[in-house]
Amino acid sequence: MKKVIVIGCPGSGKSTFARKLRDKTALPLFYLDRIWHKPDKTTVTREEFDKALGEIIRQERWIIDGNYGRTLNMRLDACDTVFLFDLPLDVCLAGAASRINTVREDLPWVETEFDPEFRKWIEDFPTDSLPMIYEKLKTYSDTKRIVIFRSREEADAFLEEAETKGESNE
Repeated sequence: MKKVIVIGCPGSGKSTFARKLRDKTALPLFYLDRIWHKPDKTTVTREEFDKALGEIIRQERWIIDGNYGRTLNMRLDACDTVFLFDLPLDVCLAGAASRINTVREDLPWVETEFDPEFRKWIEDFPTDSLPMIYEKLKTYSDTKRIVIFRSREEADAFLEEAETKGESNE
């Protein structure tokens, strides 16, 4: 486990898991939201984003946290491990709401409200994004380690088990 992507619905616990995994493995962690968004809430160009992502992917070891479906194939081609968070919608909505007014290392600003457009994207994720993700993962099932979490407790148990097995130092 040297090249890892963490994907799934916003609010599901992806970034928290990615930080815990980083702390256990010492793999460098990159947040796609930090690459795409500027502190003033504008975004970089697609070309700038793709260049930065390409530079990360060429490194020998990493964790990349985030969805960004347009570049998912690029990350799937390069990774050896995929962690997919497929949690109930109510858990994801509560998770996203709970981080309002919280400083986060994965976002270059503090969210001061639960943006209605972002909330709608989360609500639509199970029907608009998740089927596509599962379809793409099927094509990689023989060549990648794919771990699907249906709860945060499963993710925590994975980290505890990995530490017990000595995977945390790979």
